[in-house]
Amino acid sequence: MKNAKLAWLVVNHFVHAEKFETFYSMLIRTARELDINMKVKTNVELLVEPEAPLRGPRPDFVLFWDKDLSLCSHLERQGLHVFNSSHAIEVCDSKNLTALELAGHGIPQPRTILAPKTFRPDQYPSLDFLPEVGRRLGFPLVVKESFGSFGFQVHLAGDQESLEKIVREIGTRPMQFQEFVRSEWNGQPADLRLHVVGGKVVASVLRTAKEGDFRANVTNGGKMLPWKATPEQKKLAVRACKILRTDFAGVDLLFGPNGPVLCEVNTNAHFKNLYDAIGIDVGRFIMSHLLKKCGLTN
Repeated sequence: MKNAKLAWLVVNHFVHAEKFETFYSMLIRTARELDINMKVKTNVELLVEPEAPLRGPRPDFVLFWDKDLSLCSHLERQGLHVFNSSHAIEVCDSKNLTALELAGHGIPQPRTILAPKTFRPDQYPSLDFLPEVGRRLGFPLVVKESFGSFGFQVHLAGDQESLEKIVREIGTRPMQFQEFVRSEWNGQPADLRLHVVGGKVVASVLRTAKEGDFRANVTNGGKMLPWKATPEQKKLAVRACKILRTDFAGVDLLFGPNGPVLCEVNTNAHFKNLYDAIGIDVGRFIMSHLLKKCGLTN
């Protein structure tokens, strides 16, 4: 790798789960195959000192697989090519900001209400706004924390009592309420994950939920199966990524009554399970796209 391109893979210093380490190794291996010397850097190694220049060799590009927005913005201000951008990560990391950013663009989404802000640090002093939420959206309805991954912060409220219980448990963390879209495939709760890189869908899978769960997420015990995305599904996923200004993302779609419905967009979507299921290495598409975008290809 004498003439290899230098890249940084920026990750969070405080995350040490095996699934993350395995995923990082997969990215590094793919980079090596494309003659990219990829070095792992944590957000502790790259402590942000706003007025200080970067030390050492500058990478040709940065694959930012973290959500430390201050660091991401700092690297951009240092003139580095950073992907995804701090703007894309910020908007997609917050489900509330995603809904606001996509509003008015004709993107089919579940009807959504954003929880009002309170300055109490722990609990809402009053839940008197929840009856109106239930009236507008009907039951069951979905409660999502604005920040969360792998479906862990997504809840289903069957009635007003359970809605109030869920909100009390979440406290004052940002959240949203959505109409429940009964997304099913062959009578089983399911959704789609489409990976979009450089404005093209490069892989798609069907995800089914484990028995008794409405969330079609593999980490929660669901299954992943090959899926050939329709032109309508591809168009929706690509358009959402264009609006949100992502270079690459995992786009989750629901089976709506009148066609696909956007669920969410993930700038840091893992694809190890997808590779195991259908044999497509999304990382190779990402690396190739970044090399081309940075003018590093021959």
